[in-house]
Amino acid sequence: MLSEQKLTDIEKQILDEKKTVDYDTREFTIEFLVQKYLTDIDTEENDIFVPEYQRDFVWDEVRQSRLIESITLGLPIPIVFMAEDAQGRLEIVDGSQRIRTLAAFISNELKLMRLEKLTELNELKFEDLPKSRQKKIKNTPIRMIVLSESATEEVRNDLFERINRGSDLLRNMEKRKGIYPGTFNDFIYKECAKNELLVKLAPLGKSVINRQEHEELILRFFALMDSYPRFPTYGRGIGVMLDEYMEAKNKTFTPDEKEIKQKQFNDMLKFVDEVFENGFRKTNGNSITRILFEAISVGVHLALQNGNALNTSKIDGGEWMKDQQFKRLISGTHRTHSPDKINKRIDFVKSKLINR
Repeated sequence: MLSEQKLTDIEKQILDEKKTVDYDTREFTIEFLVQKYLTDIDTEENDIFVPEYQRDFVWDEVRQSRLIESITLGLPIPIVFMAEDAQGRLEIVDGSQRIRTLAAFISNELKLMRLEKLTELNELKFEDLPKSRQKKIKNTPIRMIVLSESATEEVRNDLFERINRGSDLLRNMEKRKGIYPGTFNDFIYKECAKNELLVKLAPLGKSVINRQEHEELILRFFALMDSYPRFPTYGRGIGVMLDEYMEAKNKTFTPDEKEIKQKQFNDMLKFVDEVFENGFRKTNGNSITRILFEAISVGVHLALQNGNALNTSKIDGGEWMKDQQFKRLISGTHRTHSPDKINKRIDFVKSKLINR
């Protein structure tokens, strides 16, 4: 039997913690959501925005298409979680894949495919639909829970982790460790991930720090490095490519290749440490994003392999963000891992290092 004091302490703790999670519920139409997400997105001043740690767009086109099918059929979709900041902007805590899918569809960037119920819509874009259907989709309400601006970053990250525990964003590398054991897997976990320079140059946000994110980044570096310039990711998502690469490499990984890859990885990190003022970050205060890490790491590797002397004066990655084309390539709005976008952002980094 619990004492009166213990019961009092329990209730006090519950009430204290509940005060930190102040929220309200809202409903916006798809048209309104998309407009608030896309307006001023190039200057990163859009009213609804994707935070840095979620910039990787991981849904393939089949999954995107099925979301649109569900909405068209009137099926319920999960609630979107957002957090309001001091400027009145809404940070997407959970639901970025859904909102970016809606924006891509309304903007005619997504062609529906492999629908099982609404088969007549396969191969169609939004603009191909009857005007009446377009209006019905745009007027569909999306329910949201919005944390107030008083919610701390710790509360937001905790909410994100609780919602996404086991989601695609956070579990892929954890799954691969168990599904694809082997020499290459061991090489990533037991050697590359122990490199102190990686920890220094690629600081992790609280939401992914315990989710084997460094190992994920290492796998992406080697997979994109070996696949350049032909990336078989279009329509399938990069997760499938990484799975296949890990499985294949475990079967063929030799001591000689291990020695080569170890040197390539170490040389790349050493160069980034010496030249990039903020490591793999855009600015000194930010944690890293997968997209920018891929561009810098593979771009640096290719520049080093080029054979020409590179200019080693210090680079402020934030200056690169002034290039609107590069900024769009790493913004993570849609199809972040289409072969064309991967090549363009890697080539941007490579050319900057060779031609400076």
